[in-house]
Amino acid sequence: MARIISVIPFLLLGLAGPSAAADEGSQDTAPAAAPEPAPPAATPATAPADTGGDVKLQDNAPSRYTVKRGDTLWGISARFLKNPWKWPDVWGVNKDLVKNPHLIYPGDVIILDLSGATPRLRLEGMPDGGLSRWYGYELQMTKIEPRIRSQSSRAAIPTIAAKDLEPFLNRPLVLDPDSIARSPRIVATADSRVAMFADDVAYAVGIDKNKGAFWNLYRPGRIFLDPDTGEELGNEAVYLGDAEITSFGEISTVHITKAVQEVGKDDRLTIMPPQQSQAYAPHAPERQVRGKVVAGTDNSVYEIAPLSVVILNRGAREGLEVGHVLGLFRSEGTVALGDRSVPLPEQKYGLVLVFRVFNRLSYGFVMNAKRQVNVGDIVRNP
Repeated sequence: MARIISVIPFLLLGLAGPSAAADEGSQDTAPAAAPEPAPPAATPATAPADTGGDVKLQDNAPSRYTVKRGDTLWGISARFLKNPWKWPDVWGVNKDLVKNPHLIYPGDVIILDLSGATPRLRLEGMPDGGLSRWYGYELQMTKIEPRIRSQSSRAAIPTIAAKDLEPFLNRPLVLDPDSIARSPRIVATADSRVAMFADDVAYAVGIDKNKGAFWNLYRPGRIFLDPDTGEELGNEAVYLGDAEITSFGEISTVHITKAVQEVGKDDRLTIMPPQQSQAYAPHAPERQVRGKVVAGTDNSVYEIAPLSVVILNRGAREGLEVGHVLGLFRSEGTVALGDRSVPLPEQKYGLVLVFRVFNRLSYGFVMNAKRQVNVGDIVRNP
């Protein structure tokens, strides 16, 4: 007899909302009176080929789980899957679509169907098992009867706690030297002040009126170098605050609307980046990736704690994308074998979720780690 238990692995991630990579949104739709056929382009694809034995369920997975307010998708997944980045395999979706996950809410229940050779997730109460949410439509069987129409105010569950990443999502983090050289620059301050803060006024050159009135303030910081090749990967943009241009001209008037550090002459401006979603769809890279941790967010830190942000020497150029999960590895040194020094095997000790990708660098969040992360540690496929 088929055995069905309820669970909510990380597969929920795919229902988590708009993709960070595409910045697209979706909304919870009202139930239809009867199921309609799926659009041809939205036909669910078959499961990826590397399923089966690669999917490892937790030994003590509960028989039923209902999504609760305050849950995070990664945290829920870790309770039920030993390898939480495998959720697309268990759901059975086309990996090309995991970049655009839809929503899951408190109160939703996920069914893990063990009746086949491969575990499969199903959304309880939906005739198609919930796959329609992946493709932008939602099928539900509903008995038609008079009722009051109401709109839910519940919020979709985030992939991870928003507070951990907010400072890094919508600010300039990395710029190339040419971009810094072309950036508008503060040339004078009101009342000849040395340091300015929120509500102060400054004057800048190089402001393009066509780019709008709202800008970020930054200061060039560290230069990131590849630890193996010495290649310059990018310049850190140290975020100082936000500004609004109140008058445009050869010299524009700048109203500082927010300051997290003091702002001074020669500091730079860059256009505010677009709002980035926090609904990631974690998944392993399809190609082999191998890189290193090159820095933490603070240059004075060599050891980085779990649940912190790390900077990696791999980016879009190497095929990394938002949502990729990488393993953290470290070798404990070398051992002498005769006249040779042989490195000890690399040991995996944690996982990193990539949440912001630049051309040659990426920012990742240490989801879990059994030890402190060191600058120079290896990141590769999990």
